[in-house]
Amino acid sequence: MNIVINKYKSLKVFVALLLLSGMLVSCEDFLDLAPTDGQVYSEYWKNKEEVLSTLSGAYQKFAELDYRLFVLGEMRGDMLKSNSTNTPTAELRMMESYILSDNSYASWTNFYTVINICNHVIKLAPGVQAKDQTFTDYLLTQYVNEAKFLRALTYFYLVRVFENVPFITEPTSNDQVEFFITQTDGEDILPALKEDLKAIRAQMPDYPTIEMSRSRATAGAVNALLADICLWNFEYDECLTYIDELEDSEQYFLVEPIDWFTNYSEGATSEIIFELFFDQVQSQPNSIATNTYNVSDATKAKFYASNYAVEVLGPSLEDAGEVTRGNGSLSYDNSDNYQVWKYIGSVGDRKTKRATANQKSANFIIYRLADIYLMKAEALSQKQAPSYAMATEYINKVRVRALMDPYGVFSDAASYEDIILEERAKELAFEGKRWFDLLRMGRRTERGKNQLIDIMVTNVPTTQQLVMKSKLSDENSWYMPVHSDEISRNKNLTQNPYYDAN
Repeated sequence: MNIVINKYKSLKVFVALLLLSGMLVSCEDFLDLAPTDGQVYSEYWKNKEEVLSTLSGAYQKFAELDYRLFVLGEMRGDMLKSNSTNTPTAELRMMESYILSDNSYASWTNFYTVINICNHVIKLAPGVQAKDQTFTDYLLTQYVNEAKFLRALTYFYLVRVFENVPFITEPTSNDQVEFFITQTDGEDILPALKEDLKAIRAQMPDYPTIEMSRSRATAGAVNALLADICLWNFEYDECLTYIDELEDSEQYFLVEPIDWFTNYSEGATSEIIFELFFDQVQSQPNSIATNTYNVSDATKAKFYASNYAVEVLGPSLEDAGEVTRGNGSLSYDNSDNYQVWKYIGSVGDRKTKRATANQKSANFIIYRLADIYLMKAEALSQKQAPSYAMATEYINKVRVRALMDPYGVFSDAASYEDIILEERAKELAFEGKRWFDLLRMGRRTERGKNQLIDIMVTNVPTTQQLVMKSKLSDENSWYMPVHSDEISRNKNLTQNPYYDAN
């Protein structure tokens, strides 16, 4: 990867400093701070406000990934289908498992922007204390730990999307530097992320408002990320350790069934652990609402809910029973066109939209408690000494909250894998989780691999499915290619071999 970093223009730094001058930073102030991109010359690092401005820039740049995270987490799964010529080519090719190295979603540039800002905070914030006597040890630890969490989360996405990526932990801020670096195996990156997270999880701050505690890194968010990494690694007992600690904190609770949609319509609920904050009124809109729902003409939507999504969430919701999650996940325009409802609705009724001025204000949830409960059920059912009864208990916490009948206890791990995968499809529909759930299943067993391949070819023309199944048996095909621009700039990068061969 060739990284050529340009310094901020002086005017941009001065504007940032003027905005921060005399400011006491509250939760709302934090979310409103003009972001920096981290590539700032050393004169900028003079006080704690400038550190916070840079940290807020990392959060902001990560939030700007919202639709990209949605696409990478959903487009290759089985919850969406294309809409003829209205589906953009890049998204359509992902659905069809026909991905080339010039696909825009193969670019990792924006992820590394977040990482570079975090690296700046981690490296340079400690030196600010000598210049600002009001920069306490507590604040320094808080800001650095937040940056470490956000960096780890960003790398976890990269590893799941690309598998092997450059692992950069130092800031690059000199415009004379050209950085040619090779990839590191994902299986070597994840242990490093875990060590970072384990070191900070007992040092995370408490925040004065629920909005701040849901949109900034907390001990709960760190434990959720650790649990997610361990589940991905099939380290089930360790995964349970972090989930138990999160539960023991008694900071998070499932909302009542009638309030389920407030997770999306309002955000910052007792159930949410970490989410990306958006507020259109405050000029902080998301980019996901209008990309997942066409307000003016449903026939011109980019894509629709798939046949599978409609099946499990209910074409006739009253008959199917999934009233809570069906009404909250799918819109209804006509019997053939179900769009995504979670980011556009003001209530979970499939028809009452957000006001125009607030249309792009839905937060994007990274972790919430229902997700964690289903992670726990998976770990309990798949570990070497499984606890099927307890796994069922945690599945049923989520099902009963959705006003669905509880399951009885099953007798084998494969049954739990299927039930949990379906339950996650219903509960976490269109939240950027599905592809990673399927990929985790495919990596676990040969049975899971075959199921994954069958799902991946559902959007491929029937005449091509047999050939595509053969190609997708190569596990390298499950990961994105390195973008052709990166390969051209940096000859030290290695292309995913599947894309060289195909």
